[in-house]
Amino acid sequence: MSAGNHWGGSLEIHGDEATDDEQSRNLDLDPRALSRRQYLDETQQSWLLGPQVAKKRKNEYIDLGCFVCKRKLLWWVLGTLFVGFVVIGVPVIIAKSLPKHKGSPPPPDEYSKALHKALLFFNAQKSGRLPKNNGIPWRGDSGLNDGVNQTDLNHGLVGGYYDAGDNIKFHFPLAFSMSLLSWSVVEYSSKYKALGEYDHIRDIIKWGTDYLLLTFNSSATKIDKIYAQVGVAKNGSTTPDDHFCWQRPEDMSYPRPVISVTSAPDLAGEISAALASASIVFRDNPSYSSRLLRAASTAYIFARSSSRRTPYSHSNPDIANFYNSTGYWDEYMWSAAWMYYATGNSSFANFATDPRLPKNAKAFASVADLGVLNWDNKLPAAMLLWTRLRVFLNPGYPYEESLRGYFNATGLTMCANLRRFNVFNWTKGGMSELNHGRPQPLQYIVNAAFLANLYADYMDATKVPGWYCGPFYFSTDVLRSFATSQINYVLGDNPRKMSYVVGYGKNFPRRVHHRGASIPHNGVKYSCTAGWKWRDAKTPNPNTITGAMVGGPDKFDGFSDVRTNYNYTEPTMAGNAGLVAALISLTSTGGGSGIDKNSIFASLPPLFPASPPPPPPWKP
Repeated sequence: MSAGNHWGGSLEIHGDEATDDEQSRNLDLDPRALSRRQYLDETQQSWLLGPQVAKKRKNEYIDLGCFVCKRKLLWWVLGTLFVGFVVIGVPVIIAKSLPKHKGSPPPPDEYSKALHKALLFFNAQKSGRLPKNNGIPWRGDSGLNDGVNQTDLNHGLVGGYYDAGDNIKFHFPLAFSMSLLSWSVVEYSSKYKALGEYDHIRDIIKWGTDYLLLTFNSSATKIDKIYAQVGVAKNGSTTPDDHFCWQRPEDMSYPRPVISVTSAPDLAGEISAALASASIVFRDNPSYSSRLLRAASTAYIFARSSSRRTPYSHSNPDIANFYNSTGYWDEYMWSAAWMYYATGNSSFANFATDPRLPKNAKAFASVADLGVLNWDNKLPAAMLLWTRLRVFLNPGYPYEESLRGYFNATGLTMCANLRRFNVFNWTKGGMSELNHGRPQPLQYIVNAAFLANLYADYMDATKVPGWYCGPFYFSTDVLRSFATSQINYVLGDNPRKMSYVVGYGKNFPRRVHHRGASIPHNGVKYSCTAGWKWRDAKTPNPNTITGAMVGGPDKFDGFSDVRTNYNYTEPTMAGNAGLVAALISLTSTGGGSGIDKNSIFASLPPLFPASPPPPPPWKP
């Protein structure tokens, strides 16, 4: 047997080479065993036989069960695996065990930089007892006696926001501002979180909705009045009021009457929309969300009361001179949308898709001005909200006819934004004159930019590359180009190279028409008329009202940085709300992109379209 093969091979006995010792050993064996030696297996033979002369080495194999392989090949494979583990596996294990170091995030884009500042404007406008973390060092507690003499108000009307550069609290644009901000959170919550502004924007909204809950008996199911305003101003008056006097909010020394109304389909509808949309924002706080929703229902019922259909500003010059409402059908459609999304109650969808509502609202009349979103006209926003239902959920019959109308009208609104169709004039510097060259144009273009970019996001989310304007097809990039052009104009891409957002860039308005920002925070309490010297001063404001978007330029792209010229230099709540909404829709900082497609639908029941009624029987 081969000496190197102890578990196989042939048995070879070389008699001629056997030694005497081997021969003698063989003689001692049992002859019967020797006679059967040809039947011994190789193992037994190896026991019996002594060492053999080495012969040529043969291949060695190993049976692995499924297959047989050479022993050398097996060792080669195992060795290769071991080397590979040492060379590759060990470094990987070591690398994964080391502490993680996140790479530097990409630099913020300009829209996110402007957004951080624009949100601070709302901190500067707060009324009431301010939190310690408000972040505006030149602001303090103010308006602590607002409405405290009203016997029907448990907590007065303390809180809320001052509307603009004066110290009046107008509830109509305030509610619209909260609706718009809530909408932006519902659509772009991931972006706010990525930018670290999610808690901030929710605090801004809650400060507003907490106040709106005070403006009527929000714990009741039915009400007979609602408060519309705190503070008054009469043009040309010599009596101390919010326009005659120039005082910091903390130093107000003149009477601040409150105005209530018993008919307010527009105001109550807008408050209902603000509370309902905010209830979606605060769904993670069930008790507060439910409270908002109950109050929204109360305001909605009041707005829809058939005996209270006179606009809230009618016969109220203290209101109409500033925030006059021209109708309420748009607020009906707007509030019904938010109530539907907040509750899932189909009665709101039934009302909004009743053909009589778009007819009364002139939704399908192709009136260009009705496609311009502002504090008085929510029609384009309402139609876009109902379009959202159609493009994402497509509920079909019985809603389809009106929803298709809203969808088509929304497309036409987007077409009207495009310069090539000449629906609106444009300044040479590139600003769309959505308010026909009248003062304070920026609030209109930022709203249009928000709606345009949001509509483009809706199309992207549904894999639709564009839309038609008559025979012309445009991609979503065209809408985004319009939106960015208008926001870039606001941020400084204009003939004057002027940023119209205070604190953004190097060249921005320094003499903002704003009482609190223009009077030094030096411990001196200036009287009603003593503050006039600060109003009329040519020097820059001593306090920077960061993030305030001023009224803006004229139709010739001209701008006058003069404090007393409020048409140019006064900011407003509604204007900044639109700016924030547009900026959050456009920014790509933080990796957030696109909309939250589904959260807004969380309260809706499963939609099973009903079968349309059969056609009438045929008659000859």
